[in-house]
Amino acid sequence: MENELKPFWSKIFSFNWKFGLFLILIICIPRFILVLHANETANYVYIGLIMLISAIAPFVFLNKMGRKTIGIKKPTNYRWLIIAFIIGIVFSISLYFIGEAFYGSSYKNWYTYIGKSYNIPEGIDQQSKAVMFGIMAITGMTFSPIGEELFFRGIVHSSFANSVGNGKASLIDSSAFALVHISHFGLVFINQQWEFLAGPTLIWVLSMFFASILFYQCRKRSGSILGAIICHSAFNLGMIYCIFYPISGN
Repeated sequence: MENELKPFWSKIFSFNWKFGLFLILIICIPRFILVLHANETANYVYIGLIMLISAIAPFVFLNKMGRKTIGIKKPTNYRWLIIAFIIGIVFSISLYFIGEAFYGSSYKNWYTYIGKSYNIPEGIDQQSKAVMFGIMAITGMTFSPIGEELFFRGIVHSSFANSVGNGKASLIDSSAFALVHISHFGLVFINQQWEFLAGPTLIWVLSMFFASILFYQCRKRSGSILGAIICHSAFNLGMIYCIFYPISGN
């Protein structure tokens, strides 16, 4: 029987839930710690590294058949790539309005807290702000969507799906994705101390979980992991726009 794993790894693992759990543990736990450290020190260099590792994981572990299994192939429905982009934008902007309605511009608003890591200078002129927004948007639409989708909706999802089916696998990869994002918002570093925001965290985690389900649906309906990446990229674009303009002011 064919194995999705490369010959070396197939001697150690089977492409099943145990392998998926192994990936979650070796990637998500260090990532959680590194993001917390970055929020405390304002040094985000290692976050890019963990995204890079997430992105190359399928190419390290999987053979050609395995990479195709996780969705690294041409889409079968290109219309869904456009739909995926719209879904991502709409969801991220909707999340902005929810945050504003409940928490205003306080640090309990997820976008406000995440936005502090962008270090947007006060009094920045519109041209400089637009350039900074463009750089952040390109970065945000590239690194984390590619890395996270190849990892969560790609290799992790498919390894669990081999054991429990796509439906349950989507719940598992979405749960892992949502929980790891508590390090981005939920457990916050404010006034030189850590604080856990129970209510805002619950909304944020549920939002990340639902976003993950949407990312998977875009992968499924487009027939390619590219659908998930585009939806995730659009979500990040909407989030970054909200941080730069409605939140930081016009």
